[in-house]
Amino acid sequence: MRKTEIVPWTEKWNELYHIESRKIASVLEGEMIEIHHIGSTSVKQIGFAKPIVDILVVVKDVNNLDTYNDQMEAFGYTPRGENGIPKRRYLTKGGQQRTHHVHCHQIGDERIDAHLSFKQYMIEHPNDAKSYGELKQRLAAEFPNDVHLYQSGKEEFIDGLVRKALEWVKNQEN
Repeated sequence: MRKTEIVPWTEKWNELYHIESRKIASVLEGEMIEIHHIGSTSVKQIGFAKPIVDILVVVKDVNNLDTYNDQMEAFGYTPRGENGIPKRRYLTKGGQQRTHHVHCHQIGDERIDAHLSFKQYMIEHPNDAKSYGELKQRLAAEFPNDVHLYQSGKEEFIDGLVRKALEWVKNQEN
């Protein structure tokens, strides 16, 4: 079973994102539209994160991605299909000691806006970011040996932040 490890934010995560994003782009160049560093490792203001770099890849057609599985495996990624989220392709790297999660969504998927709005909101609202970081620390201490309980403990808080983030971005555009 994977352990829940939360560590202080480090610039190294941005470096790891850039290294992996170039590899991913080299494989998916014909299908990829955009690539982004997302999640807690992309937001210094949160202060703490699991040391797993989350990467969002926006693609033309998510159904075409399965044809790239062998190439992604050559870079150490394990394809996991939709993994519970329809119209997504999800890949992990690092086995039980995961280092990267890759979330691939087709252009126009609402989850893209949710991920990117959440990141921007956290950067612009450091108090909410700090509260999220503190929650992550508490849950990791409470559930060090159960990543699923850790995740479910964050779910309601994250859902609320995503709603706030989407509304905030919408108001910024008006």
